[in-house]
Amino acid sequence: MDDARRWRLSYTRRLAWSDLLVVAGAVAGAQLLWFGVDSRQLDVPEELTAFAVNYTLFSLALIGAWAIALTVAATREPRIVGAGSDEYRRVTSATLQLFGVVAIAGFALQVQVSRGYLLVALPVGLLALLVERWAWRRWLHSVRRTGGYSARCVVLGGSEEVRNIVVTLRQQTDAGYRPVAACTSDPRRLDGLGDGIRVAPIEELASVMAETGADTVVVVSGHGLSAPQLRELSWSLVPGDQHLVVVPNLVDVAGPRIHARPVAGLPLVHVETPRYRGASRFTKRAFDVLGALLAVVVLSPVLLATVVAVRVTSPGPVLFTQTRIGKDGEPFRMHKFRSMRLGADAELAELLEAQGTAETPLFKVRDDPRLTRIGAFLRRTSIDELPQLFDVLRGAMSLVGPRPQVPAEIALYDHLASRRLTVKPGITGLWQVSGRSALGWEDAVRLDLYYVENWSLVGDIVLLWRTGRAVLARRGAY
Repeated sequence: MDDARRWRLSYTRRLAWSDLLVVAGAVAGAQLLWFGVDSRQLDVPEELTAFAVNYTLFSLALIGAWAIALTVAATREPRIVGAGSDEYRRVTSATLQLFGVVAIAGFALQVQVSRGYLLVALPVGLLALLVERWAWRRWLHSVRRTGGYSARCVVLGGSEEVRNIVVTLRQQTDAGYRPVAACTSDPRRLDGLGDGIRVAPIEELASVMAETGADTVVVVSGHGLSAPQLRELSWSLVPGDQHLVVVPNLVDVAGPRIHARPVAGLPLVHVETPRYRGASRFTKRAFDVLGALLAVVVLSPVLLATVVAVRVTSPGPVLFTQTRIGKDGEPFRMHKFRSMRLGADAELAELLEAQGTAETPLFKVRDDPRLTRIGAFLRRTSIDELPQLFDVLRGAMSLVGPRPQVPAEIALYDHLASRRLTVKPGITGLWQVSGRSALGWEDAVRLDLYYVENWSLVGDIVLLWRTGRAVLARRGAY
């Protein structure tokens, strides 16, 4: 057994045992909470069984069925664990489908299962599974940063395309692809890839894979291979041990929008156009309203304390109101807790000029001298952004989306950046949780465009979770 298959099997087994323990704990806890230490009898019609069935037997059956459902739904597939939201989505779907089947079967067979018991086991078990998978993912990421538990890749294609994908894979170690070699038609143009990356002609692919122990070939554009040659390449790989990954000439398109459809032997890739109307629009708005209301209630002590702190530490209003550009280029008034002294806007142009970023549409000042005593703390913790929850409730903003910018910044947009305006701006977004103010403008645009093109409700939930972590870590905000 090679190293790639060994680590995949090892990690899958760890997840399986961990899932079983989590599910068993949730079901057993629900039974103890609802019935105590005594196991009550389940109300089962006599014609179904001659044996008495108690809740202990039912719990054991539920635990086994839950574990099987997670396996059948391929929630431990090596290609989805460790990165993206598909792993969480499959765990959630498998769990909800299982309890749906239990409810339907109970109704059809007239088996009276305690609703309270199920209503405890379902949310507790699902939440525990998601936290467990998140914890395993953190461990997997730490291992992958040192090169372990990753596919060893040979990147094959044109020189610039190979260079770009090698750089990307080396930066994004969480994805689990570790480039160890590169094959191109002109190896002389691929200097400076870094230590440990062997460069060779395409014709030497087989020997390069054998010498480096690579188990995956990543084919990018510019490889110059014909369709029959690419097919021959796939045939030359060892089934089950070596894998072929073809990178389409698409950027910033997430998995849910991509569907493979074989037609007459041709692997057609169908890319769905992003939609921002109908059910998707209603779902996002409902999530925004409910989330903002909950946040206002939970954070009301923080809001009140901040009002007092801003009022007593500097003269001027508590709130700072500014015109920002929202969806479809429409201006709106955005609110923040004031973190600067009065008249700070008049000083911005001079500070940006001194910093050398006056022509970049991301007006951020490092070591900003305009901050008040409490303002620096409000910025670091992002508490100054909390009044925007009310902007969400009135419909001008969303909880998650591209950051709203001032008209002067919008004036510097090119046609790519303008696509950020096709959705409502958000309190937080993908670029904020990926580096916050420490990221440059090009990276901010790329991440915001990725969000616009690939929005999903699960993605919003994940981004809100990552926002909380970024704020607690106080990473990159100024």
